[in-house]
Amino acid sequence: MLVVTVTPTYTGCPATAVINLDIETKLRSNGIENLRLEQRISPAWTTAWLSQEGREKLRKYGIAPPVEGTSKTGRISRLSSNEALVVACPRCGSDKTEKVSQFGSTPCKAAYRCRSCLEPFDYFKCH
Repeated sequence: MLVVTVTPTYTGCPATAVINLDIETKLRSNGIENLRLEQRISPAWTTAWLSQEGREKLRKYGIAPPVEGTSKTGRISRLSSNEALVVACPRCGSDKTEKVSQFGSTPCKAAYRCRSCLEPFDYFKCH
């Protein structure tokens, strides 16, 4: 039996059921019938688990990946308390962006807008 452990980005993430279904569907389509999915919330998921490849896939999809070194509070340790987090636009690469809302299309993302290309985008928050 194949046991797949899934850790949601947030406890109670509304996408967890869809993610689990996608995983199970893909495995079954590849001939794996004897499987079980388990949800694990401890240790809590962290953006540190994202590989460079995963970050690049988020960027190509139009979601800005978490800025390296950002804490759960949204602050980078090297920034002073009055400096804003700089999130590059995943579409044009500009660093002239602004946070529109702490919450984007899902609770694990914040809504940003690029002041260069004028496109809105989600930023995958650090946690």
